[in-house]
Amino acid sequence: MHAALRPLRPLRTGFIAAVALVAPLVFGTGQAQGQALPLAEIHAADDWSQAIAEARAAVRRVMIENNVPGASIAVGVGDALVWSEGFGWADIEQGTPVTPLSRFRIGSVSKTVTSTAIGLLMERGQLDLDAEVQEYVPDFPRKRWPITVRQVAGHIAGIRHYRGRENFSMVRYPDVTSGLEIFAADSLLFEPGTQYSYSSYGWNLISAVIEGASGTDFLDFMRDEVFEPLGMRSTVPEHTDSIIPHRVGYYENGIGGAVVNAPYVDNSYKWAGGGFVGTPEDLIRFGRAHMGPGILQQATLDELMAPMTLADGESTGYGIGWRSYPQDDGDMAVGHSGGSVGGTTLFLIVPEHDMVVAGVINVSGPAGEIVQSVARIFEQAVRGR
Repeated sequence: MHAALRPLRPLRTGFIAAVALVAPLVFGTGQAQGQALPLAEIHAADDWSQAIAEARAAVRRVMIENNVPGASIAVGVGDALVWSEGFGWADIEQGTPVTPLSRFRIGSVSKTVTSTAIGLLMERGQLDLDAEVQEYVPDFPRKRWPITVRQVAGHIAGIRHYRGRENFSMVRYPDVTSGLEIFAADSLLFEPGTQYSYSSYGWNLISAVIEGASGTDFLDFMRDEVFEPLGMRSTVPEHTDSIIPHRVGYYENGIGGAVVNAPYVDNSYKWAGGGFVGTPEDLIRFGRAHMGPGILQQATLDELMAPMTLADGESTGYGIGWRSYPQDDGDMAVGHSGGSVGGTTLFLIVPEHDMVVAGVINVSGPAGEIVQSVARIFEQAVRGR
């Protein structure tokens, strides 16, 4: 990890508007055929031009091969944002290109940003990771075995994940506790601490824990204590009844690979588990703030990011909202992926190269491939400097 960081420096160059033909996009029935994907806006540092050119080509290739409508990528090295660029369409029907301001569903990366709230409450003495969840959410039903905050946050508590099409919920929940009713009565899948089983519902419960520990509405806490202090002004909960400037359209690949509109969903049941929208640039800001002590102490960062260990000694590769990602060159990155209805995200911190990379697309698909490709290119560039 790194020492305290100065605020992220802007790029040397301003925004450059550019349009370049990339590839035909297959549209669903009734849509125009063969319309090209534009390369939207560029925010790039001149001294990284070769890496940016290689990364841009990699992004285009993956988008073409997987029929991705729109993508946004950002890279931070040291204290500088060295590249941020939009590709393709934010809204196909309106012909609106993606820009660095475009807001995408960040999916389960919401867990990672929520983990900062856990860390803040730990440091203030308001939250004990090893306390039972009922200490903070008294109405949550007790199970066959006690479950702790740490176990829930690390997906080792035995709380189930989605069943069937539950993640396509169209119900608007007025608060985080009402969303718990989906799974609160269900039995645990196993004795806590003995297995790893990913559960977004577990993080629904974590949001209620944060409310109980802080005495503050979860979304208010996230806005006032995490997003605003870190300058993450594009990251907001996706209220379906609100106007959210720069929000992209959401798509999926239909029959024959045609791009069609994704189903309508309301993510109010899972803010902490996957309900925020934001930009890669905001994720770069978030990542830089977690590469050394600042918003959180170093000991807290270490505890949040350290993979948990099961009762048999096996590592889960997952901490408290942070996953470990071994890289091709032997380095270890930390971050999170996010899969949403109509969106996919990958966010990585690569400490050995003092680098943060984030990418989002507005379809279920290869955001991970895009971000990993970009990370490899910039890692090589960093080594050569």
